[in-house]
Amino acid sequence: MMTMRSIGVGAFSLLLLTVGYATASSSGSPRGVDDEGLVGAWRSRVQFTSGAFASVKDLELMYAFNAGGTMTESSNHDGSPPVPPAYGVWRKVAAGQYEARYSFYVTKAPKAFDDIAKGGGWSPGGIGVIVEKIALAGDGKTYRSTLRVDIFDETGKLIENGSEAFGRGSRMSF
Repeated sequence: MMTMRSIGVGAFSLLLLTVGYATASSSGSPRGVDDEGLVGAWRSRVQFTSGAFASVKDLELMYAFNAGGTMTESSNHDGSPPVPPAYGVWRKVAAGQYEARYSFYVTKAPKAFDDIAKGGGWSPGGIGVIVEKIALAGDGKTYRSTLRVDIFDETGKLIENGSEAFGRGSRMSF
């Protein structure tokens, strides 16, 4: 049989659990990611000012910044040469300031067109590492960024150092 004391203890325990849950969910993730900041889908126009991508004038990137600090990026040039999307992490570094670090695989062209017909094709050629510094606008709908890219061959040797770019992103929404 329940007594007033056991009902009171149960209600108090429920209250503590509720307060604890609300506090934990509002304090953000342990890695410092601001879930109200970059979380969501974004589209950015990027222009490189140096390096192998400087001649590309129509580069667009699409991002998915996930709660917890992981992210995925793909571009309108992923098919030339064929490369998969980039994967990485992001974090808040100050109010309205974020940093993302993500990597993509680089591919090597086949030596001859017949290599594709024989089941060959674009082979692994290394990895690119991008560090992007993002400044979110006060309205949370746009950002400006600077990017730096280093490219390594399949042995890990640096083959392109510090290509730089700037970007302007906007949040995707309905």
